[in-house]
Amino acid sequence: MRSALRLRHSSDFAQVRRNGRLYKHRVLMMNIVENGLSHNRYGFITSKKVGTAVIRNQTKRRLREATYQLHPILCQGYDIVVIARPSIVEQPFSQLLRILHDLYHRASLIED
Repeated sequence: MRSALRLRHSSDFAQVRRNGRLYKHRVLMMNIVENGLSHNRYGFITSKKVGTAVIRNQTKRRLREATYQLHPILCQGYDIVVIARPSIVEQPFSQLLRILHDLYHRASLIED
């Protein structure tokens, strides 16, 4: 995913967590807030409860790839923070993709 599409600074994450709308699933949580830009920016959080550093990094890579696949069908102009819960580790990629799609749909970011 291009670096222009990623949230990098802790102040950006804090602003999304503080002002954003929260959507929950058993495996993921997602905070969304408008950013005033012409594109979305994404951030991913995995806590130590998810697993070792290797597992956390694999989880973030899987989330980035799933988001990259869904990016073309999403409404633009939002900052999105995806927070992984520990149960994400046992989910196959296809299930992860479906869960993300459902959360984006609940947030009205997918145009049907």
